[in-house]
Amino acid sequence: MKPVLKKINGILLLDKPLHLTSNGALQRIKRLFGAKKAGHTGSLDPLATGMLPLCFGEATKVSQFLLDSDKSYHVEVKLGIRTTTSDAEGEVIETRPVIDIDADKIEEVLARFIGPIQQVPPMFSALKHNGKPLYELARQGLSVERKSREVFIHSSRLVSCEKDTFIFDVDCSKGTYIRTLVEDMGEMLGCGGYVTGLHRVAVSPYQENKMYGLNELEAIHAEDGLDGLMCCLLPVDSSVQHLPPVKLSSSGSFYVRMGQAVRMPHLPASGWVRLFSESGLFMGIGEILEGGRVAPRRLLAV
Repeated sequence: MKPVLKKINGILLLDKPLHLTSNGALQRIKRLFGAKKAGHTGSLDPLATGMLPLCFGEATKVSQFLLDSDKSYHVEVKLGIRTTTSDAEGEVIETRPVIDIDADKIEEVLARFIGPIQQVPPMFSALKHNGKPLYELARQGLSVERKSREVFIHSSRLVSCEKDTFIFDVDCSKGTYIRTLVEDMGEMLGCGGYVTGLHRVAVSPYQENKMYGLNELEAIHAEDGLDGLMCCLLPVDSSVQHLPPVKLSSSGSFYVRMGQAVRMPHLPASGWVRLFSESGLFMGIGEILEGGRVAPRRLLAV
């Protein structure tokens, strides 16, 4: 007899362990909670660790805001070597000597990658070409043309460097490939380089929130069951705290739930907003329209 899956709503900040895919981590946590519906917000490579927000139930309706948010990483780099995947998972395709590279030169290169930059997505990525993930083609030894795209590096800081290795922290926009960033930095240094370690420190807006490891969650479940696990979840609207709140009247709530735009006083001039019922219940996301109206865009089933 199959277990009855539960309708669970909320966001869990998982500290994804090494050597586990993002989907593999999601499935383990989903089984642990016995949750009916859950999804992750942006993949981490198996060799990467760190923050992977998991959205349960109605939180999947606001997951796009986490996919589109800024990220922060702690990156370990090996110089003098290039690999097929630009990380330690790939095969070595080139070695070059590392000559006269010190902290000053590395900091100079880091500074040149601040602001908007163009990146060509790597072949070993989940982007699709004619319906197939690029990494499947790459494993067959194939390569297809990829268009460069603009990403934004907000800041980067050198943590340490020794001979042919260095460590840095970086804050960047969505869609930034750290492996590509490191490979481009290696080329600018004249010796090549690849990622040996990658830890996602934060996903905006969760810079200050606690992450939970798999072992920790399993221990909580063993001690306190589902009630203990539920205490680890953040509210659904925690991912959209940057949006201004709009509190609807009882009649406004009724018509918004019917999918209709309603006229409200004192609305923001434009953009997305958080919608709340008269009693303070988070209802979902709305959009400001002309004429002092707000329209529902993503409503929760609450």
